[in-house]
Amino acid sequence: MNGMASDNNTSSQEEYLPHYLQKEDPFASKLSREADIVAGFYLTVIGILSTLGNGYVIFMSSKRKKKLRPAEIMTVNLAVCDLGISVVGKPFSIISFFSHRWVFGWMGCRWYGWAGFFFGCGSLITMTAVSLDRYLKICHLSYGTWLKRHHAFICLAIIWAYATFWATVPFAGVGSYAPEPFGTSCTLDWWLAQASVAGQAFILSILFFCLLFPTAVIVFSYVKIILKVKSSTKEVAHYDTRIQNSHILEMKLTKVAMLICAGFLIAWIPYAVVSVWSAFGQQDSVPIQFSVVPTLLAKSAAMYNPIIYQVIDCKFACCRSGGLKVLQKKSSLKKSR
Repeated sequence: MNGMASDNNTSSQEEYLPHYLQKEDPFASKLSREADIVAGFYLTVIGILSTLGNGYVIFMSSKRKKKLRPAEIMTVNLAVCDLGISVVGKPFSIISFFSHRWVFGWMGCRWYGWAGFFFGCGSLITMTAVSLDRYLKICHLSYGTWLKRHHAFICLAIIWAYATFWATVPFAGVGSYAPEPFGTSCTLDWWLAQASVAGQAFILSILFFCLLFPTAVIVFSYVKIILKVKSSTKEVAHYDTRIQNSHILEMKLTKVAMLICAGFLIAWIPYAVVSVWSAFGQQDSVPIQFSVVPTLLAKSAAMYNPIIYQVIDCKFACCRSGGLKVLQKKSSLKKSR
């Protein structure tokens, strides 16, 4: 009986055809022309705002590149990743949505899928590095002071190597890039998991190393930061107003940090859920009209990530300036005494 069951599973996997092989033209849009036009305008607005926002971050950072702190270097790298998604990827999908079909063929599809995965993975791993930096500086001050600029550049090299490896692995024959079910965009071939055990192993590896593990690190870091700030607030409850105000600023900073995590989850988790369901759920069970919404939502992440990080830098600047003012007041008070 077990042998018959395994034979049935093998035959069903061999008989399975992904959506892009079931149709003669996998790049024809499965949406209405009106829906494609709306999606094209949406991506155009997102692309312009993302390009301007991330370009502004990079331009302003270049003026003081020798004075950038490690956390600011990571912020610039995040802006580079998001700018890459906007400049390299979005024009392909915008043109295709307005054309009511993917117009760049299989080579363009693989390039678009690689670029989107490469910059998206780089952005996520950069966010993971930033969360660890915040965690070390707030929860382990000795390690935080140990981190220097050259450590940040080493971290950048690791981030780009990590993203390059996982984005290029599909070209080694263990995976692929394929058109989305709605036809006017391309992504990682999640449907390989329906075809073979090797495809399932590949998709599970991508999910763990490029989504679940980085997300777990981000959540762990910010949860520890919240606990640390709360415990510190209780410890200084009996101190003077100036120290309490400093801890209020730390709490506000933590709330902004949590906003980063929430923004990431809102943008990417719906797309990840739909992708996982496409890979391991019932065959072709995700409606085409439903699959396009998480894709468009995930593409908006490049627009607001740099804004959130700039808010965090402003909060750090406020904390530093406030601390300096307190020290100056204390020194002047001692002199007068």
